[in-house]
Amino acid sequence: MNTVTSFKRTYTLKSGVTVNRMGFGAMRITGKGIWGPPADKEEAIRVLQRAVELGVNFIDTADSYGPNVSEELIAEALYPYHASLVIATKGGLTRTGPDEWPVNAHPDHLRKALEGSLKRLRLDSIELYQLHRIDPHVPFEDSLTFLKKAQEDGLIKHIGLSEVKVADILKAQEYVEVVSVQNMYSFDNRKWEAELQYCNDSGIAFIPWYPLGGGNVKQLSRLEEFAAKKGVSLHQLALSWLLHYSPNILLIPGTSSVKHLEENIQAAEVMLNEEEMVVLQKIAGM
Repeated sequence: MNTVTSFKRTYTLKSGVTVNRMGFGAMRITGKGIWGPPADKEEAIRVLQRAVELGVNFIDTADSYGPNVSEELIAEALYPYHASLVIATKGGLTRTGPDEWPVNAHPDHLRKALEGSLKRLRLDSIELYQLHRIDPHVPFEDSLTFLKKAQEDGLIKHIGLSEVKVADILKAQEYVEVVSVQNMYSFDNRKWEAELQYCNDSGIAFIPWYPLGGGNVKQLSRLEEFAAKKGVSLHQLALSWLLHYSPNILLIPGTSSVKHLEENIQAAEVMLNEEEMVVLQKIAGM
């Protein structure tokens, strides 16, 4: 039997907002090392505009991407925003140089980060604001209390977390309603499997970052033969697998190239049947 395994193309957040599961991550529209402006600003603008043209209505960014650059480009390219567009951003990291990401989730820093994001994105309220990291030097309760107050003040509508364990999610839910979790996850990196399953069972969106291993095709080499027989690229196969694997996954593959963007978006048209999913699970070592 070669039954097509279908997947739902949209996901409704706990907030009631429905987004297409194929979104866009805006980290890579910045400079090398996620530092400074992009090498080709015009192409970065085209990427953002083309993403929306192709049906993307969920864009993920952060104040630390650039820093500030990603949010500024999103506003330049897309403001005034389409009514259906959800822009999710994050706070809790600082930048000291290319590829350097010190953590700072102190309420004073989060306040400045949020104020900056609102200004750069030209928004009065951010639909989804995510704590970029739990700060080991700041009580988690302090960060959560800030987010709760910002939500009560109407500066953010909904709250998400990033790189957290199930225990962290449970702790956070004592203070706020968690609508999303963003952890590193891909076909080749299943460290957060328990968190993915918990989120699925709890109605929480799971947003894999580095869904393609940061573009490292070598990591996906075990898929080469399968992808060749399927007539798709390694990246398309890896993204399609994520869409099929769990219905709460929101994909945010990032790129600074319109060509690569269009290839990534096309992954949503790659159908995997039950037999193929079994084979892929075996390849993944599950």
